[in-house]
Amino acid sequence: PAPLVPKMSEGEAGRGRGGFGRDGGRGRGGGRGRGRGRGGGRGRGDREENVWVPVTKLGRLVKEGKIGSMEEIFLFSLPVKEAEIIDFFLKDKLQDEVMKIMPVQKQSSAGQRTRFKAFVAVGDGAGHIGLGVKCSSEVANAIRGAITAAKLNVAPVRRGFWGRMSGLPHTIPCKVTGKCGSVRVRLIPAPRGTGLVSSPAGKKLLHMAGVTDCYTSACGHTRTMGNFIKALFYALRSTYGYLSPELWADMPLLATPYQEHTDFLAKKQIK
Repeated sequence: PAPLVPKMSEGEAGRGRGGFGRDGGRGRGGGRGRGRGRGGGRGRGDREENVWVPVTKLGRLVKEGKIGSMEEIFLFSLPVKEAEIIDFFLKDKLQDEVMKIMPVQKQSSAGQRTRFKAFVAVGDGAGHIGLGVKCSSEVANAIRGAITAAKLNVAPVRRGFWGRMSGLPHTIPCKVTGKCGSVRVRLIPAPRGTGLVSSPAGKKLLHMAGVTDCYTSACGHTRTMGNFIKALFYALRSTYGYLSPELWADMPLLATPYQEHTDFLAKKQIK
């Protein structure tokens, strides 16, 4: 007669014969717990993806609400190293515009290497303007980098009146000039209702800066769009470089935010 073989459970059978037993074989989720469902991955689920973790002292102060506005940063000439600081204050109002995308080439031993250069302007239409330039092998990366560079370059634009000082400021306070390459751009205050007398690119930049009436005069090779918008940006940025009689008042010298909140900055940041 045939020898009696003891009956095994399904799990034992799976282990012994190399089968895929229900409990004994290492199926999905069984055994060492490497299945997708139970282990919860490597602990990435708790963190939100787009949480800003500041890496500079200024960033820490801004995130904690110790600095109230962009004007405090400009008053003490604090360098902005994080684009998220600009987003924090101007997130809803900031608009960006791609001014130009141009291919640039470099001669190499294998031929030419083509990359794309993007010029992007950002502004809130209320006295803040920034211009960024970035070169990359892909257009999308160039635009993304130029937007970040423009945010780090945001500068205040001083606005004023032509003649009667009634209502809100509508033009620039005085004649200003900017230069880049051979292009020289001159901005001239204009009476209310004149509009922006400029080229299409110049109108975009002035509108983003919050200027509604302005005459412009340009000379040089203005067809070079990059140099033209750079010259215009430098002119707008220089509006706060002139000391006019209304700024003659004696201003008390305040402590910088770094000095004021030195106890907070001395604490170790918990990551």
